[in-house]
Amino acid sequence: MNTIVLAVLIMIGLSLVRVPVVIALVVSAVIGGLYAGMPIADITSAFNGGLGSGAVVALASATLGAFAVALSRTGIADVIAAKTLRLIGASQDATRLRYVKWGIYAALVVIGFSADTIVPIHIAFIPMLIPPLLGLMNMMKLDRRIIACVLTFSIVIPYMIAPVGFGAIFLNDILTQNVNEAGASLGIAVTNDMAPKAMLIPALGMVVGLLVAVFFSYRKPRDYQHVEYHQPVNGNNAGQTEREEPRRLSALQLSMLGVAVGGALLVQVWTGSMVLGGLLGFTVLSMNCLFKWKDQDDVFTQGMRLMAFIGFVMIAAAGFAGVMKATGAIPELVAGAGSLIGDSPAMAALVMLLVGLFITMGIGSSFSTVPIIAAIFVPMAMHFGFSPMATIALVGTAGALGDAGSPASDSTLGPTAGLNVDGQHDHIRDSVIPTFMHYNIPLLLFGWIAAQVL
Repeated sequence: MNTIVLAVLIMIGLSLVRVPVVIALVVSAVIGGLYAGMPIADITSAFNGGLGSGAVVALASATLGAFAVALSRTGIADVIAAKTLRLIGASQDATRLRYVKWGIYAALVVIGFSADTIVPIHIAFIPMLIPPLLGLMNMMKLDRRIIACVLTFSIVIPYMIAPVGFGAIFLNDILTQNVNEAGASLGIAVTNDMAPKAMLIPALGMVVGLLVAVFFSYRKPRDYQHVEYHQPVNGNNAGQTEREEPRRLSALQLSMLGVAVGGALLVQVWTGSMVLGGLLGFTVLSMNCLFKWKDQDDVFTQGMRLMAFIGFVMIAAAGFAGVMKATGAIPELVAGAGSLIGDSPAMAALVMLLVGLFITMGIGSSFSTVPIIAAIFVPMAMHFGFSPMATIALVGTAGALGDAGSPASDSTLGPTAGLNVDGQHDHIRDSVIPTFMHYNIPLLLFGWIAAQVL
């Protein structure tokens, strides 16, 4: 068995039996390295060497988490939740509840799309917005697996089709650039405007998966125990909570919120650093009395604590990726798959997508996987006569495949961080498995179709 296949299966198996994801990643990396014949010292070195790339993402998650908690301390999320509750009213009118339910779905898609493009805070909006809405969702008996699918859709679909924010990084700086680098010696050259068009058909698979989840899979009511969620009073008394009526925000305060969000966006675009953007947003909020100055250290610490799980998983995933690369098993996996293809372009497309699924499931990031996949898949795609557009679709879809359904992906970790604040949403069973079923299977199908028609 190929090392990567074995390591990914072990990681998924351990996660399914509720072993913490960080431990599952470390154990599977060690077993994979030993299986490949690496000495334990080399495994440790490769794992430690890979940690650095995950540290950048972890720090960005921590600062954006602090920004998100600071925004939540302003009361804006509670205001939104209170207005929604007033919209429903005391009656349990079925028609009104239906409108509110669809309004929540639509709002989360719009907000998630904006968080990847207009205000690129990515998943940091989830722990800010979702916890205040859990009481409302419990009252409406919404299945949180739907919310997980909606959130994952909202943060994956933008970078697949929109060349703005994270999409500009994925489509232009990663996908197009790596396809050009891998195909330079083969005479293939693609432009930035080709990538969004090539990814439209695979993205349609995401839309189909979302519709199936909403209209069929999880449409039935699901009961949850109502647990009050409030921000801790301070870091020293984390068990104490404060219950306050939703505060009113003045025009000046709303303006400062706009300045903080807009400033964070401008800094991220200007410097390319989410860390600096998050820090600026936090600083603007802390200096304008939107929460007490003496509480800023506590707010920042809460934000880092909120996103710590995501950060450690991303760091461990980077170490896992380092070991997998060091084993040299990725080219071996592709070569082994190539022996099954024969002369069929249709079979070649399917095998490439399946290989991409296994690689990305283990690493947990389409952004990190595309450079690996492109170097191997572009020559193979050219050999089978795929067009440049079809090649982009194959590489882009193969990279995105594991992102939605990987235990180590921020596209599943983010929804879990918001939905599990009361301990009633399991990461594997309620986030990973639903998103894998509803997005990876349609992506396989629609990515294969894209390779045949483009």
